[in-house]
Amino acid sequence: MPLTNTDAVLWYRVGVFGDAGYAVPNWSNDVGSLNPQILDWVDLVGRNLFHLMHHEDVDLRIPPSINTCKRVHKLYLRAANILAGRAVAPGEDNMEALHSRPAGEVFRVYPVPYFKVRNPFMRRWAGMVLVSLAEAMQHTENRKEMEISTAFAGQVGQYLRRTYVNMAIELFGKGREEATAEGFLLSDADLAAYDPSRFFTSTEMVDTVPRLDRVFTEDRLELLAEGIPVTELPADIGPWPTNLSSFYSATRRDGVVGAGASGEGRPAAAPAGPIIPPAPGP
Repeated sequence: MPLTNTDAVLWYRVGVFGDAGYAVPNWSNDVGSLNPQILDWVDLVGRNLFHLMHHEDVDLRIPPSINTCKRVHKLYLRAANILAGRAVAPGEDNMEALHSRPAGEVFRVYPVPYFKVRNPFMRRWAGMVLVSLAEAMQHTENRKEMEISTAFAGQVGQYLRRTYVNMAIELFGKGREEATAEGFLLSDADLAAYDPSRFFTSTEMVDTVPRLDRVFTEDRLELLAEGIPVTELPADIGPWPTNLSSFYSATRRDGVVGAGASGEGRPAAAPAGPIIPPAPGP
């Protein structure tokens, strides 16, 4: 169980993957769900993100290739289709079980490169998707046994929509009004005409050779690709070392956060214990 001072993305500090900056979504203390719809969402989006973030584009600072853009496009379409097809409106009756109820399952996560990813677009997109997964894992509707609501769909889906809009504006040159319009999608013609050199500076279109020792083989990634139950992750899993909460708790004594180096002329304060993440909300 992670004991962290943040609800941010967690560092998967296991062996070579920890050194490579791998990450998992933050489930807080919500290890599983009774809701098969949410379990499906977390697994589907997690596996797709795993595939996306093991593409060669993550190691390059230049704009991602059309291969990556098409994968983001397909993931957005698939995710939107699932949420639209399964979410139940407030005025619609929820299906309820009378005799048989799900036993519930522990969430599975798929660790992905994140903290040391060189591609700024893919790192930003991965962060949005990881937050979406965390929102789903900590959502109150994990208690519901059959349905998800339109409120849930809006809450977790907004992060993928923001990712898609960002890609459309910055990589395809779409205007914000067009990209944020209801029902907007990139067309086949848009994808075929992809040419980031029209929008980026010459500096952004070149890069140095990245480290090649963090390119893992399929066999090396086999365990991660199968998904890891959150109950089997290391007990001391926590945030990336450079998060602001850790820094301020170690250096400030202004009454906002506790513990740290003492300032001259100020009274000593009792050492602060770990900050427990807040209880999940809807």
